Amino acid sequence: MSAPRGPYAKSSAKREQILRAALEIYAEAGSRKVSVRDIAKRVGMTDTGVLHHFGSRENLLTAVLEARDAIGAETYGDTLSDASAGAKLLAANVSTPGLVKLFLDVAAAAAEPEHPAHDYFVERYARLRREVAARLADLPAAGDAGEIDRARAARILIAAVDGLQIQWLLEPEIDMAADLAALHRLLTGA
Repeated sequence: MSAPRGPYAKSSAKREQILRAALEIYAEAGSRKVSVRDIAKRVGMTDTGVLHHFGSRENLLTAVLEARDAIGAETYGDTLSDASAGAKLLAANVSTPGLVKLFLDVAAAAAEPEHPAHDYFVERYARLRREVAARLADLPAAGDAGEIDRARAARILIAAVDGLQIQWLLEPEIDMAADLAALHRLLTGA
């Protein structure tokens, strides 16, 4: 299949430019609020022009998080089965508190079924639970009495990552990677 040509190609390129700018701005922002105007200014557009490419501010923010996930996977590889890659990803998160805050803010808002990011987060967490559970091969399958099963351990590990990020935003001296490694050892006995 050939690359898009004409207006669609220009629109796709502009959308990518907007996403790159938004990722940069959120990465630089720390706890400072980021507006669509900040993103528009970076790419030489109006607020309306930026939103035209995404439909709404919420869709833009969801696209930013999807791009963040894709970059993390491309940069660090399989962070679920490689503890070193997971630690590197958490270390990278420490250098981009604005993106961490955006993730947590949108995730909380997406709990509402009508939120534009709701389906993204439902699918993201379902996929992560399956992938983490599959990598916890030493734990029993669901239903084995008396022991924590893979599905539950996966939910706990994923919840811990999100919870540690909230605590880290409040107390930046927290070592998220070390805490997560300790929880992994507790759950798996490894």
